[in-house]
Amino acid sequence: MILILGSIAVNYAFGHAQNLLHDQGKQSRPLMAGAGLFNLGLLGYYKYAGFITENINALSASALPVPEIILPLAISFFTFQQIAYQVDAYRGETKEHGFLDYVLFVTFFPQLVAGPIVHHKEMMPQFRAQRTLGINPDHLALGLVLFSCGLFKKVVLADNLARYATPVFDAANGDVPLTLFESWGGVLAYSFQIYFDFSGYSDMALGLAALFGIMLPLNFLSPYRAGNIIDFWRRWHITLSRFLRDYLYIPLGGNRKGKLRRYNNLLMTMLIGGIWHGAGWTFVIWGGLHGVYLIINHAWHRVLKGARITHPIYKLAAWALTFTAVSFAWVFFRAESADAAFNICRALIGQNGAVLDYRLESILPFMADLIRFEGTGIGAFPSVYGVLWLGAAAGIAWLCPNIYSMLAVKTDQDSLLVNNLAALPKGRRTLLLAFMALLLVVALGQIGAPSEFLYFDF
Repeated sequence: MILILGSIAVNYAFGHAQNLLHDQGKQSRPLMAGAGLFNLGLLGYYKYAGFITENINALSASALPVPEIILPLAISFFTFQQIAYQVDAYRGETKEHGFLDYVLFVTFFPQLVAGPIVHHKEMMPQFRAQRTLGINPDHLALGLVLFSCGLFKKVVLADNLARYATPVFDAANGDVPLTLFESWGGVLAYSFQIYFDFSGYSDMALGLAALFGIMLPLNFLSPYRAGNIIDFWRRWHITLSRFLRDYLYIPLGGNRKGKLRRYNNLLMTMLIGGIWHGAGWTFVIWGGLHGVYLIINHAWHRVLKGARITHPIYKLAAWALTFTAVSFAWVFFRAESADAAFNICRALIGQNGAVLDYRLESILPFMADLIRFEGTGIGAFPSVYGVLWLGAAAGIAWLCPNIYSMLAVKTDQDSLLVNNLAALPKGRRTLLLAFMALLLVVALGQIGAPSEFLYFDF
């Protein structure tokens, strides 16, 4: 509490001073730099001090004490949000508000812990709008629908998929040799786990905000349906992509200084996006992979010279390649260490052989000469139930309409939700509300042991 309030107070002072200068037709680059150094220093100490010390020790054979610092909840998100505010204040894009208004902007609880990363200009007018001062049945309905859908995704889909992903990654971390199918099963299980975990969180955050009449920006839009990696990043963690584009990629030069400089900017942006997620080389590799993916994607577009290939086979191949590349990168995002990640990578190409659950032998007899069928366990993943969960997750992620399509949700120019629930036909609205009530009941029945959202770790 002291940390976030101190951060808010310092950032408000910097922003207030910048706003006063703009009232006089001036701006201060040193003020913006000072605010940036403060925010990055705070984030760097709490999140990266231990990582930096460990690497200094490894490179120099020194024995500096590694600080044991507990990562404050939400520090990555409220720091990026305030960095954006400082840049906007320097540009003259913010308006002066009282200190308590600024506190509310930073600490608004539905999006504080894991986003969306919002802008000052998006939130302040809403906090003071008349609609937030009373109870609006349409906003309550929208909020409950989004929250119910998100809770179902989290506790029913994501948490059950974790049962098949976690043992595989734990085994890799313990140097247990993994086989072809168990490694692919674990990677796919995690791919869908993090998909529904973050999708569920995003729905719940937007739903909770809607209960108060506040419309947050859309942050997740069926990214596994993307046909290329550029489109993936337009759909996954949309507000983080927006932040990286507006406050890092474009200031670095964007695509304005030649293709080589553009590719360098893409790689730098994604490397920083990777390390933002966590203090470890696995996150650097994850960000680097996505940077390389984006470079290849942009280079391919240059080869096509603007031509659009619409043949179904090409589109299917492009989608499959995108999903496979994203899933492969998740290995480094999830693994406890680079060694564990490379253990899984070796298993993915069949280096340790292939094993399947013995109960699948009767329906896959043609594979008997290629693989072994053994008892269930890590050595025989995926199990029958694992296959069923993966099939259900894939069907929902790839084929079912997302909640925003079901609600016919619209967005404004800033991607903020526009409540369109009242415009739906009455029959469709009634069925939708009944279906979401059913999902809520099922989700509440599944709540058991404590379960943390994956993005709460960042």
